[in-house]
Amino acid sequence: MAGGELLVAVRGVRKDYPGLRPLRVERLELREAETVALVGLDRAAAEVLVNLMTGASFPDAGDIEVFGASTRAISDSDAWFRLLDRIGILSERVVLLDELTVEQNLALPITLDVAWLAADVRMRVERLGAEVGIAPDALRRPAAGADPATRARVRLGKALALDPRLLLGEHPTAALPPAEVPRFAADLSAIAARRQLAMLLLTADSTFGATACRQLLSWQAATGAVVASSRWRTWFRRRR
Repeated sequence: MAGGELLVAVRGVRKDYPGLRPLRVERLELREAETVALVGLDRAAAEVLVNLMTGASFPDAGDIEVFGASTRAISDSDAWFRLLDRIGILSERVVLLDELTVEQNLALPITLDVAWLAADVRMRVERLGAEVGIAPDALRRPAAGADPATRARVRLGKALALDPRLLLGEHPTAALPPAEVPRFAADLSAIAARRQLAMLLLTADSTFGATACRQLLSWQAATGAVVASSRWRTWFRRRR
């Protein structure tokens, strides 16, 4: 959707962190309803980039604009939380509370009163669970016993719970069994299309990325350049 609203613009960014070299991103843009998989960042670098895009940290050089404003312009915690409400984060870093049920974990972004869920909240959570592919009978089970595929879908549900405009994924299939990856990719693609959601997935799995997203890009660590992936060009030629 090349003509859509520009939601994320990363320009000339450099951020020092405990890696072999600083994180550099020369230029990266994401517009409304665009879905992009970016291959090349390891999990540590992906975490740094997500933190930069959400305003949790600021670049040492360059600038990041999200929803039309520089993250440096975030003036207080209220402004930061308003930004976060518009961004869903799909990451192993998102904590699941094992002492709660799957349903209660899904409800946490909506309400902190999860000991007894109001009827409207429960209906909302049930719809969310169905959307992300969680079986109805799994909702009332403790999260502690959930398999890796269910846990990934609970994290996806939490990321979508507040109806964000932008979804950021940090190696979302890292803990998934290989047999579950194609279905998860297809479901992500369908959800993004149905919601008209902008989605950026940072992944090491180019096959997953090409299935889940319309664009597959490659990040070059030495220069920070972001270019069309050779894997994507091959896939596109085969599709024509």
